[in-house]
Amino acid sequence: MRAIAVSEYGATPAPMNLPRPEPGPGEILVKMIAAGLNPVDWRIADGMFKDSIDASFPLILGHDGAGVVEAVGEDVTRLRHGEQVYGTFAMEDRGLGAFAEYAIARDDGPVARIPEGMIYTHAAAVPTASTAALDMVEEARVEAGQTVLVVGATGGVGQGVVQLAAREGAKVIATARDDMSGTMRRLGADETVDHSKGDLNAQVLAVHDDGIDAVLDMVGDTTGTEALAQLLRPGGTYISSVWSVNPDSMEAQGLRGVNLDSDPTAGLLDRLSDLIDAGELRVRVEREVSLEDAPEALAANRAGGARGKTVIRI
Repeated sequence: MRAIAVSEYGATPAPMNLPRPEPGPGEILVKMIAAGLNPVDWRIADGMFKDSIDASFPLILGHDGAGVVEAVGEDVTRLRHGEQVYGTFAMEDRGLGAFAEYAIARDDGPVARIPEGMIYTHAAAVPTASTAALDMVEEARVEAGQTVLVVGATGGVGQGVVQLAAREGAKVIATARDDMSGTMRRLGADETVDHSKGDLNAQVLAVHDDGIDAVLDMVGDTTGTEALAQLLRPGGTYISSVWSVNPDSMEAQGLRGVNLDSDPTAGLLDRLSDLIDAGELRVRVEREVSLEDAPEALAANRAGGARGKTVIRI
């Protein structure tokens, strides 16, 4: 089967022809139609998690995807042959991932039936980013009347955070350049600030001179995090999806700081399906590429500046 894989950590992702996997007990084989690209995919290829992931090489990249159940192993009870599913398919210890014609998932794992009426390319964009967005908003305990700054709002996670925070009734400030400010407002942001136009803190404080209640950050480094934390009122919350928070430092300032560790589950995917079906969460696909063009798309994602999700058509 065709796949995008690396031969070792640090190698350039490349098209490879690899054996089709077979489902074992409790597993399903999915014929992949589309796969969603996430920063974690190139970070794994680069070896950033080599101390915690026991990978087998060649390693097929990709976590998120959507497709059709092709075959089932023994003791599979939840999903059936022919069903349309989406979820997370990475099995690094077996060298398997979503950027391939076929992928394996556990029947009791982070896979679910595709939301009614949703096309494969959009379903593939949901699992990692939208799960992280839901977890961030819930971990921050966002509620009506609060003012929330979303940093990295134009990316896949950020766009979900903007929608879900607005859904809770919060006033949302989204970081975005001028050409994305309209999109952010359509997703539920009340205001936008542009880091290319000067100090974010100054821009926020110009309108909210008494501070804000929460920062939900998808991009900041440690230095940037400490600076943005100065915007928070006493008792405020700072959530980072890239682990830039020093919780002890935050606590010393009377703040709550959390480094978010989020993983999709079948239950969370079902909750996301309900939100999507109800029209309360939209997934914006910025770009679709072929499987062969996935290495270039990974490099582009590494460079930053995402304005939605990139999806690979298998």
